[in-house]
Amino acid sequence: MPSPSSPLRPQPVLEAPTAAAVFLVVTVEPGGEDRTRVLLGELAGLARAIGFGRPEGRLTCVAGIGAQAWDRLAGGPRPALLRPFRELAGPRHRAVATPGDLLFHVRAERPDLCFALAAEIVRRLGDTAVVQDEVQAFAYFDSRNLLGFVDGTENPVGVEAAETALVGDEDPRFRGGSYALVQKYLHEVDAWEKLSVEEQERTVGRTKLTNLEIHAPGSHVDVNTVTDAEGAERQILRGAMPFGRPGHGEFGTYFIAYAADPDVPETMLRRMYLGAEETGPDPLLDFSRPVTGTQFFVPSADFLEELGDG
Repeated sequence: MPSPSSPLRPQPVLEAPTAAAVFLVVTVEPGGEDRTRVLLGELAGLARAIGFGRPEGRLTCVAGIGAQAWDRLAGGPRPALLRPFRELAGPRHRAVATPGDLLFHVRAERPDLCFALAAEIVRRLGDTAVVQDEVQAFAYFDSRNLLGFVDGTENPVGVEAAETALVGDEDPRFRGGSYALVQKYLHEVDAWEKLSVEEQERTVGRTKLTNLEIHAPGSHVDVNTVTDAEGAERQILRGAMPFGRPGHGEFGTYFIAYAADPDVPETMLRRMYLGAEETGPDPLLDFSRPVTGTQFFVPSADFLEELGDG
């Protein structure tokens, strides 16, 4: 493991949105730890090799390790706030927890590059891992989800994005890392489209055409606004993308949040599912159902390389 005082290179968590993505969540079979560590150490090189000569494709991959697999795969000290996804059962909605030892978040401007890297990851893991979930996602029109609203509007940028998403001196051994929370949502599009545009806007808390925030107490935007004791808004770095199979009636959003402190996205989820003193549960959940829920720690790029060296 790198020294706590050494500068650590983060994985490409802060990359700008791309046109395509693949999300892989896998579990590692007993005895597959060595093979998995080798893959994690080679991951950045695989992305460079497949993306070589296609720089416009911007191929990257972020890998995360789950709480229940950390000791088996990494050993040694654990990230200070690493914990499993916490299932939530509210008055009307439930956030499920599902298996996941590893997360691979593959991004590129070209879907063929995402496919090639995801296929190589699965090939190298072989029968030492089981794919629990695989989603091929895409950018939809002007950064909209399949409910027709712009997604990720409030994402921080620049220095603020790094401060939001990356662990700093509060956990020096894992500086440059990040906590990733993922959920796969399926939308009830037919029911949603029966609402008027005004009803949809009050549910989301934004105008549909112009993406302007509106005063809508209890809306999705309102419920997901979390502040600290001084009233400053606490943020996450969102990388959600749409996916779907129209022939199967499947229309969804793959939600991923990166944060330096996992309490921030967890607080948002508690407000969404359980409600808060001033609001009820998130009304958008009446039309969006989570079918997965997992949480990971994304170590620095240096950590992964050393992990692969044994």
